[in-house]
Amino acid sequence: MATVMAATAAERAVLEEEFRWLLHDEVHAVLRQLQDILKEASLRFTLPGSGTEGPTKQENFILGSCGTDQVKGVLTLQGDALSQADVNLKMPRNNQLLHFAFREDKQWKLQQIQDARNHVSQAIYLLANRDESYQFRTGAEVLKLMDAVMLQLTRARNRLTTPATLTLPEIAASGLTRMFAPTLPSDLLVNVYINLNKLCLTVYQLHTLQPNSTKNFRPAGGAVLHSPGAMFEWGTQRLEVSHVHKVESVIPWLNDALVFFTVSLQLCQQLKDKISVFSSYWSCRPF
Repeated sequence: MATVMAATAAERAVLEEEFRWLLHDEVHAVLRQLQDILKEASLRFTLPGSGTEGPTKQENFILGSCGTDQVKGVLTLQGDALSQADVNLKMPRNNQLLHFAFREDKQWKLQQIQDARNHVSQAIYLLANRDESYQFRTGAEVLKLMDAVMLQLTRARNRLTTPATLTLPEIAASGLTRMFAPTLPSDLLVNVYINLNKLCLTVYQLHTLQPNSTKNFRPAGGAVLHSPGAMFEWGTQRLEVSHVHKVESVIPWLNDALVFFTVSLQLCQQLKDKISVFSSYWSCRPF
């Protein structure tokens, strides 16, 4: 019995020493690695320059789709804002070509990019508050920090991977419809959003439902992409989507950012798993 107790005490001493090393050394090594990765991610979200840096460079993205050539165009991204848009739409019924572009005095903020960048900045802030001089005394401290960082990273990723669901009246009321010159025809709606690593432009063509229409009017709810046949009320009119045209372009640096988010989340989870091995210690004793 004494031998078993001695062996158990020896094993416990080894585990305690390993746990002490984990809290004092490896945790900070992982935090440094996370900061390096997230700083690389934050650099992908180009910001307006100041001083001698000058303004953020403009990037042009040619919009395309393998399923249609009804819509063609170029969107110009400057940081988290669309600074220019040049779109051509071929009307299906008569092949009439419509051209519309952003007014020169307008930019359109892409809230998804702005929010994702802010969440990355918050994650970096959380990590920076636990610099090399900070001594973690319990595993619970580490878990709490990792949970907070993972929450920000998950929110950042979700802002890019989960576009907002909007009703057709919300799209119609959006300021985006007033960005263009010449003014968009009343039978067109436009929406722009980020989906994963892609910049997406959707054009909805509408037609008015006559008061004597035999169609059963059912207003459409919120959606990322509405389908032909979706109906809604706007003012005194009842309208129906007749055609939907979606074109998109890959933004390479958004793809990089998503990879950085995934790697960072994996590192956080791995550190949490290591801490969990010593769960019998952190709940009752600091180191």
